[in-house]
Amino acid sequence: MSYCTDARGRNLYDWLFEKIPTDNNEVNFMRGLRLALVVVFAAFCFTVTAPKASAQVAVSVGVEPECPYGYYDAAPYGCAPAGYYGPEWFTGGVFIGSGPWFHGSEDFRGHVNNRYHPDHGYKGPVPNRGERAVESKRVDSAHFKGNEERDGRGHATGGGKK
Repeated sequence: MSYCTDARGRNLYDWLFEKIPTDNNEVNFMRGLRLALVVVFAAFCFTVTAPKASAQVAVSVGVEPECPYGYYDAAPYGCAPAGYYGPEWFTGGVFIGSGPWFHGSEDFRGHVNNRYHPDHGYKGPVPNRGERAVESKRVDSAHFKGNEERDGRGHATGGGKK
C-alpha cells in the first residue's frame, strides 16, 4: 500500500520514475521537468516552514536607589553607610552614582572604604532608602579612610589607600 498516489492510483515513485523509452526525447524532457518541479516545490516547503530564530535580550535594573550616602555598586544595590564612599563620589553633596546609574566621566576613579561593604564582612547599620543625609555623618577628605580605588562601574582599578 502506498501513501502517496495520484488520481489514477499510481504511487509517487512510479509516477516519477516510470519506464519511458529512451528514444523519445519529448517524454524524457517532461520526466526531467516533472522531477525538477517536485524538487523545487519540496525545497520551497522546507524554506517556508523553517523556524525563524530571533534573539533579543533586555536588561532592566530599575530606578536608581535614593540613598543618603550612596549605594553599593552591585545588586541588590543597597544603601551604603556614611564613610563607604570618598568625597570624590559626591558633587555638591549629591552622590554621582555607581554601577548602572553612574553619572561621571569615563576615566573617573574614586576611593571606597570596603570595610563598610557586606562582601568584606560589614554587618553594621546602613541607612534606608529615601532617608535624608545627616551632615555630621558625612566624611570629608581629611577624615576619609579609603582602602580601594574603583571606577564608576564598580570595578577595582588597583589603586590603593587614600
